[in-house]
Amino acid sequence: MKFIVETSARHVHLCQADLDTLFGEGYQLTKKKDLSQPGQFACEERVTIVGSKKELKGVSILGPLRKATQVELSLTDARSIGVTAPIRESGDTAGSGACKIIGPKGEIDIAEGVIAAKRHIHATVADAKELGVENGDIVSVKVDTEGRNLIFGDVVVRVSDSYALAMHIDTDESNAAGCSGTVMGEIVR
Repeated sequence: MKFIVETSARHVHLCQADLDTLFGEGYQLTKKKDLSQPGQFACEERVTIVGSKKELKGVSILGPLRKATQVELSLTDARSIGVTAPIRESGDTAGSGACKIIGPKGEIDIAEGVIAAKRHIHATVADAKELGVENGDIVSVKVDTEGRNLIFGDVVVRVSDSYALAMHIDTDESNAAGCSGTVMGEIVR
């Protein structure tokens, strides 16, 4: 069974308090476009991420708001701006990297919350059954691309009926496999 492999570029998830500081009290995010995962969307608003070496301007915000602010960067992004970004699943930010986030109305310093997202597959319960996997399984996924076929190891499976079947990799991983256009993957044992 094949599934789409999507590239997830650098982005930020914000909590309400941090959104208020960055954009003004009571500010509401403006949806730019829906993403493949149900209820998730890219916003018109952008922020600047500041590390010890330099900054990344125009970083996308993804909605909806979360309980805690999280910055997801590729390892190349993190190294280039001078921040630590351990490879973690989304939401696992304890002891992760720190940075400054600048918005049009203010700035915040987060003591933790910067990660490089662990490559993962979103699957419904039915998808997982068809794939022969369970929530939390670690699998390998073969991606066929023009001149750069690759097998990604250490892919975590995340199962919930609130998901749509898709694998997410970051820009470093996408570039390593030469991904462009629609890319499909399949679990290999």
